[in-house]
Amino acid sequence: MTLTGKVALVTGTRRLGGAVVQALAARGVHVAIVAHTSIARAEVLSAEAQGAGVEAAVFQADLRSGEACRALVGAVVDRFGRLDIVVHAASIYTRTPLQAVTPEQWQAPLDVDLSAAFFLTQAAAPAMAAVGGGRVVFFGDWLAAGGRPRYQGFVPYYVAKAAVQGLAQALALELAADGTLVNVLALGAMLPADDVPASAVQAAALATPLGRWGGAGAVVQALLGLLASDFITGETIRVDGGRHLR
Repeated sequence: MTLTGKVALVTGTRRLGGAVVQALAARGVHVAIVAHTSIARAEVLSAEAQGAGVEAAVFQADLRSGEACRALVGAVVDRFGRLDIVVHAASIYTRTPLQAVTPEQWQAPLDVDLSAAFFLTQAAAPAMAAVGGGRVVFFGDWLAAGGRPRYQGFVPYYVAKAAVQGLAQALALELAADGTLVNVLALGAMLPADDVPASAVQAAALATPLGRWGGAGAVVQALLGLLASDFITGETIRVDGGRHLR
């Protein structure tokens, strides 16, 4: 796929998705920046993208709602006139002991990580077919890619990310005839959250064969590779510095 002039919808823009927005805008892609509560950050990204010479707009949406996902895609197509790329980076990641998981805590990752991935793609598919096909990339997890839930306290998150891989395979088959490719990037240690202690940051680096965190650049490189490819679909690609090897 040639990126210049294409339109991308990007979720999860407070963290890694923000780096995706910047990278795509730098390559001539018009960007629909999706935010739920981090509107100020989204507005900054929009201004940066416009400064790079592309069109950009911020869309506020609660991705826990399938109807909101469908309405979001409709608004993006109305605003830009087309849709070529969907990058779903939004995620719910919280540690909760098994017996403390509430129905709401169980449902949240299923809604945001899994169901939103489905409803965004379902809504975007006709628009992508109309322009000869597109690219859909979901952000997954290296643990789910390996089928090994090594850490306790993340049952809802792990289940949702494991299901995302199956969803990508099913959607890839459904949309292949339209020329739309669907894949997953299974991420390892990329960017530590602000509240992660230094000891935990160091431990994750030491547990990674390459000896470091990947950073947003590693995610962007992998994403650009998938967007460029016209023959990879239904695949889950680990971006984890070899963490799964240990």
